[in-house]
Amino acid sequence: MILADLSKIEGRRYPAGRRTQNVVGGVSPIQAKNFAVGFVTLDPNGGQVPWHNQEQEEVYFVLEGKAEMCLGSERQILTSGMAGYIPCGVFHQISNLGTTPLKMLYCYGPSGDVAHWKQELAGTLPKAGIEAPPLPEGAIRQCTDKPKE
Repeated sequence: MILADLSKIEGRRYPAGRRTQNVVGGVSPIQAKNFAVGFVTLDPNGGQVPWHNQEQEEVYFVLEGKAEMCLGSERQILTSGMAGYIPCGVFHQISNLGTTPLKMLYCYGPSGDVAHWKQELAGTLPKAGIEAPPLPEGAIRQCTDKPKE
């Protein structure tokens, strides 16, 4: 039996204010061909997975907290126990609206790395409204900050 234990998976910090820990795929001991799963903690007051798209379809599931989720031209509030479906290729973003950390899961398939992780770490994410479609009206701005050295 192969197990993944979040208490032993360090994960990675991202400039947009989050920590991502791979549960299935990435550096996790559990590898699958058809899907990847991760546990994400968004920092209080705006931590986010910034505006991006990818070839895989995906689901964000909020475990604790309150988030703004943007998908294409739509903008919705997600709270604990809610999931949002993300079709292949559609730009999306999720931001923490609360003053405490937001905890969520992602699941996408098929498995494999997604480009936005490397782009965010390099400070090269496509900018909303310039190199990518604009965010929905009233949305929290996309974080395109470069990592602090």
